[in-house]
Amino acid sequence: MTTRTVETSQLIAARVAGLAYLLIIILGLLKGIFWESSLIVSGNDAATVNNIIANELQFRLVVASELILYVLVVLLSLALYIVLKPVNKNLALAALFFRFGEGIIGVVITVLSGLIPLLLLNRQAVFETEQLQALVGLFLNLRTAGLDIVLLFIGLGGTIFCYLFFQSKYVPRILASWGIFTYLSMLILAFLNILLPNRPAMIEIVLFALGALFEVIFGFWLWFKGVNVQQRDNFALESA
Repeated sequence: MTTRTVETSQLIAARVAGLAYLLIIILGLLKGIFWESSLIVSGNDAATVNNIIANELQFRLVVASELILYVLVVLLSLALYIVLKPVNKNLALAALFFRFGEGIIGVVITVLSGLIPLLLLNRQAVFETEQLQALVGLFLNLRTAGLDIVLLFIGLGGTIFCYLFFQSKYVPRILASWGIFTYLSMLILAFLNILLPNRPAMIEIVLFALGALFEVIFGFWLWFKGVNVQQRDNFALESA
């Protein structure tokens, strides 16, 4: 493959990645703020089950949006791999592996915590009311536990991708450094959630907010500015 072809592929992939970042954030906000928050009542399985029964289409929309989110994660990961493969193929492949793991685990969690509760609710005559509420609550709680595992893969893959951006200077290093901090904080948050489940909720809110802000800015940068692929020659000389 010629240098010109590689650069063209990188530029196209960078814009695809930028658009994927923005779509993930937009869809995530719609799902979390407008569709899911009015259904899930933390610590109250009975209220949650009643909300889902009364708004089944809305809950199905939550499930569908989560599946689309993880498809977008796979698209984003492939695009970033194409952009960063010329910098360090092995590290880019490792990052791709971790982000693919995020997508696969996310889909499994969505099936367990979304589709199975719907199957249970559609057969509610088989169960006592309290049994049904407890079962649905159990599967919905799997989402919280599973998302901590997803965070681990996000943190690992995202940190490696941003390190490669920092190393290559394809984007401003201050932006890549922010990305490294963002994804390392996701990695730390995952372990905090596992080890200290009663930690202050504000920690998670702040870190997620900073992470979302980074992905919005980085998404716009990649979509509109792309990457400075001419830096590849400079990077090759520095690495020699």
